[in-house]
Amino acid sequence: MGEENAKASYSSLRPMDKKKGGFTASSFIFVLLALDNMGFVANMVSMVLYFMFVMKFDLAHSANTLTNFMGSTFLLSLIGGFISDTYLSRFTTCLIFGAVEILALVLMTIQAYSKDLHPKPGCKSSCVEGGMAFMLYASLCLLALGSGGVRGALPALGADQFNRKEEAKSLATFFNGLLLSSTLGATIGVTAIVYVSTNVAWYWGFFISTIATFVGFAVLAIGKPFYRLQIPGDSPIIRIVQVIVIAIKNRRLPQPGSPQELYEISEKESNYSEEKIAHTDQFRFLDKAAILGKDTKPQQWVVCTVTQVEEVKVLTRMLPILFSTIIMNTCLAQLQTFSVQQGNAMNRYLGSFEVPAPSIPVIPLLFMSILIPIYEFFFVPFARKITNHPSGITQLQRVGVGLVLSAISMAVAGIVEVKRKNQVHKDITKPISLFWLSFQYAIFGIADMFTLVGLLEFFYKEAPAGMKSLSTSFTWLSLAFGYFLSSIFVDVINAVTKRIAPSKQGWLHGIDINKNNVHLFYWFLAILSCINFANYLYWASWYKYKTDEPASKIQLKPLNQIPLINGGPSTQDSVIKTKEEKVTAL
Repeated sequence: MGEENAKASYSSLRPMDKKKGGFTASSFIFVLLALDNMGFVANMVSMVLYFMFVMKFDLAHSANTLTNFMGSTFLLSLIGGFISDTYLSRFTTCLIFGAVEILALVLMTIQAYSKDLHPKPGCKSSCVEGGMAFMLYASLCLLALGSGGVRGALPALGADQFNRKEEAKSLATFFNGLLLSSTLGATIGVTAIVYVSTNVAWYWGFFISTIATFVGFAVLAIGKPFYRLQIPGDSPIIRIVQVIVIAIKNRRLPQPGSPQELYEISEKESNYSEEKIAHTDQFRFLDKAAILGKDTKPQQWVVCTVTQVEEVKVLTRMLPILFSTIIMNTCLAQLQTFSVQQGNAMNRYLGSFEVPAPSIPVIPLLFMSILIPIYEFFFVPFARKITNHPSGITQLQRVGVGLVLSAISMAVAGIVEVKRKNQVHKDITKPISLFWLSFQYAIFGIADMFTLVGLLEFFYKEAPAGMKSLSTSFTWLSLAFGYFLSSIFVDVINAVTKRIAPSKQGWLHGIDINKNNVHLFYWFLAILSCINFANYLYWASWYKYKTDEPASKIQLKPLNQIPLINGGPSTQDSVIKTKEEKVTAL
């Protein structure tokens, strides 16, 4: 029983087919990312205007609706990650959720086209109700579910095309390519699609997004013969719960004096022992789940292996890193809401051409499109010579750089808003140029380049073998919490400042940004980001990177020399090597 369960736990790790995978397979994934991101990012930066001018929402309602939608999208990535780890392959999961995403875009196109599904022209606010409201929120919910589910499985599908040990450098390159393809698609989205949406018709913008997304998933399907596809294994949630439950049941047992006394299965029994994880001394109370009593038969819900316990420890160590990046994503939400509204109140002309306010992110996107190849082909090889790290610098160092830059971006955003408002007070007919916003967007774009890829690679490489998709979804979970926190901050800041301000109006009230104090909100986030970075430094320094045990050196010694699963006492095979390589991040 115990042997069969151990094998099932690693069923996702079948021997690698070296004729498949690599950059040939990942190129199909890059194409999907570019095409899908065209519509996704275009909607992300412009939908606040769609809510304001088509659906007649006020400023705060528009911002909160968008941030709640984005938060839901990234939160639902957990569903895609869980399903692709447990029930379906990552490839199948992507296609199913892709179909849901396409359906949602079709519904949004229909609503944007039909005047009967719009509020009446004379309506000022809160006019979306009945069938109109159902159509709007149903399409948003489906879009969040489809987009989120795809994002929960797709990065892990791409990373599966590379062996984490033998192709470590290629894996690092893949994650940079992942961001580059997303960036190129987003660049087209925030220029071409946004221009069509805001200057031609919203339904044309949604329609183009629908077609691009459909083509992207068709390309993904065509690439199936080239993919290395994993077989789903045990539920990662069940494996986590087993460790916690058994550790609680064994809480009164004495702590083993040595890791050699903890239960582990042999290479012969598991056939996947190269994925075993070395024992660590952190969270030692969980080790009690790996205590096998004398004359007790190993089976599920009675004992866990050291590797299974260490999987839970790895996920637990990841949580502080996850929570330390939430504030940065709250800052990101402002660039897609209030900064777009800032741009709408500025001089948007480049010569005789009027630039749509949501298109201003094209500046950092173009900058990133140039910077990512420079980072990959020049900085990473140079850093490798110094650090001997496959990625040049550790993933947590990369995240730390992004957190610093995000705080600077918010401080700059506040300064630019002060300059914009001062000009409005001097002469409202001569607003400052839209391109003043490029400073905050460019700085945050670089921050995103460091942090997003750093987190994706960190969560994938550190994740246990059967939890790659779920763990990678932690990156999107951080984004989800950041967007939700943005909505909470907007409501709380408005409520608090409404009480204490002499004008009795909140910093972010109404629809006229010229009467608001968005700059104070930006500076509040900048200060909060600095505090958060100090918190991140502590947890990143505390984090211990996962160390895999060499397969040839993992041997067994059940507690009290009890017989092994296969029967018979162990002799030389009853020694477990527990060497720990403590690697600090910063």
